[in-house]
Amino acid sequence: MTSRHPLLDTVQPLLTALGASIVQTNEMNKADVPLVWEGKVVAGVRLPALHGAMERLIESVEKELGAKLVLLSRAEKQRAIRLLDERGAFILRRAVEDVADAMGVSRITVYNYLNSLHR
Repeated sequence: MTSRHPLLDTVQPLLTALGASIVQTNEMNKADVPLVWEGKVVAGVRLPALHGAMERLIESVEKELGAKLVLLSRAEKQRAIRLLDERGAFILRRAVEDVADAMGVSRITVYNYLNSLHR
């Protein structure tokens, strides 16, 4: 690609938020998602590996709430738990432990926040 296609500039913020990257058409593999413009593949999207997903989820919530999880008030931590739960964070192995560590609270506290959400 000698010049960057405008579609790539349009989707770049979304891909950055997802931890995905753009690959040139000649570098695409079967797992990449083609970006099609007017019937022509202009590039591909390479999705991130599951490894590091929890860190990316925590970073996105911290960015949204404007502070590291450990610095949040109790109410903000409960909101963070809700956001992480909505984004599927707690289906990942060791999620409760990782979130508890990031928040500076016990696993029991995270479970209590989750239980109050699901009541």
